[in-house]
Amino acid sequence: MEDHNKFRRLLEMLMYLSCGIKRTIGEIAERFGISERSAHRYIQTFRNAGFVIPKPDDGLYYIDKSSPYFREISELLHFSREEAHILQRAIHSIEDENSLKSNLVRKLYALYDFERVADTIVRPENSVNVHTLMGAIRRRQQVVLKDYKSANSNEIGDREIEPFRFTTNYVAVWGYDLRDGQNKTFKISRIRAVETTGNPWRFESQHTEMPMDVFRISAAQKRSVTLLLSLRAKELLTEEYPLAENCIEPHGDRYLFRCETYGFEGVGRFVLGLCSEIEIVEPEALKSFIREKAFCLLE
Repeated sequence: MEDHNKFRRLLEMLMYLSCGIKRTIGEIAERFGISERSAHRYIQTFRNAGFVIPKPDDGLYYIDKSSPYFREISELLHFSREEAHILQRAIHSIEDENSLKSNLVRKLYALYDFERVADTIVRPENSVNVHTLMGAIRRRQQVVLKDYKSANSNEIGDREIEPFRFTTNYVAVWGYDLRDGQNKTFKISRIRAVETTGNPWRFESQHTEMPMDVFRISAAQKRSVTLLLSLRAKELLTEEYPLAENCIEPHGDRYLFRCETYGFEGVGRFVLGLCSEIEIVEPEALKSFIREKAFCLLE
């Protein structure tokens, strides 16, 4: 197993150094979770195999184009501008939480560095904010999310946070909210701008990523939910929340949805929008939640 992991790391580092971007020995070590001494040993292994890695005058390492097989490796690992454009359009056509998109992104990570993958899958209008957040996470610094549109409080305002991780496909960022003293997700599309403060993290020990349900809701309390769906409700559910597909099975001429959810806000909104197409099997608490919400609408 140890030899397998070493071989895999060698291949990944070979691709990493062939991407046309020069790297410091510190960046290489951090990228692969190894010591700088080990990174030097890997580089020497490549040199012994015939790859040309110049001794850096500027402290930056890369595989030179004159290396044997470089052209074949380059053609395998890189996209032309036209290919990259088509790939970007194709990826953007997939729902953000779709497992197919997640698998594709994970495979791209094996070929490209973190920020280049983000450039491919993040929508252009969100790119600057994502890159600013990446830098803050890398430097372990606090930021201000300018004019953040909160769906929970229905307010627009600045949020000072310590960002520490992105959710699947950069849909949102996990951050420790300095005002509320809680870890929360902040949707990238709701951030007008990200302002760096230069202040270091102060609450790193409290940074915790909480699990999310298929409705993209994260909370402390887990609830089991069972719904009976019409064909239309089933199709709309999987279109809007692709990960829900794993929780659905045929049940006569309808479909049974069984899933663990974090609270009722996410599933409740979906049920309210299609109340004539969905039957709540359990729990009773969800039925009460829906009745209360419906009553509020009639007031």
